[in-house]
Amino acid sequence: MNSSRVAVVTGASAGIGEAAALRLAEEGFHVIVGARRKERVEKVAAECGGVAMTLDVTDSASIESFCRQIDGCHVLVNNAGLALGLDHLKEIDDDHVTAMFETNVLGLVRMTRSMLPKLESSGNGHIVNVGSISGFEVYPGGGGYTASKHAVRAITKTLRIELLGKPIRVTEVMPGAVRTEFTLVRFSGDEDAAETPYRGIVPLAAADVADCIAWAVTRPIHVNIDEIVVRPRAQASATLFARDDD
Repeated sequence: MNSSRVAVVTGASAGIGEAAALRLAEEGFHVIVGARRKERVEKVAAECGGVAMTLDVTDSASIESFCRQIDGCHVLVNNAGLALGLDHLKEIDDDHVTAMFETNVLGLVRMTRSMLPKLESSGNGHIVNVGSISGFEVYPGGGGYTASKHAVRAITKTLRIELLGKPIRVTEVMPGAVRTEFTLVRFSGDEDAAETPYRGIVPLAAADVADCIAWAVTRPIHVNIDEIVVRPRAQASATLFARDDD
């Protein structure tokens, strides 16, 4: 693959974003990584030979500044996202719901809107939205997060229709249980709570999801991988696992 092809990855300071940046660099992409944590994202850029820029997808000015510095783009990986808490709706924190929608939904919309002209002018653009199985499943305590990921799924399907006939492919990758900082953030740094979802199973690693992203964007240009659902072998749904200690 020609190294002049540019891939932009959001939320690239850790987890799936970091793994995607490294994997796309292996495929020959020039990678531009964005995240709020400047030192972390600079470290990722150094490892993949890419460029790091500070990016807060909840801040329109930050997105505008970030995108203005990018001359061209072939692949946009909308990875920035988070979950906060596991409260039932009767107790859910409004601030948590707002933060999840600002990041997971509005951040994705703003980034996509800002990058669309560059993706189209590339002649071979590709948008990859990192969703979740929570985009088509629900579970107790997940009302805010699953609603945001259902929105990501709806946006992705809408983009696929709206961009039909343009030189832009659209893919959604929907992982199940992946061991990253995701759960640590969700449970406010409580390491015991963060490890509970992975008890007795071998979860996906961030690199497993990055492999899916890399595979989708390296298909022949006439091939659009609409969606990929990837879970650990031990997971059948958002709440059904075969745990070693069950």
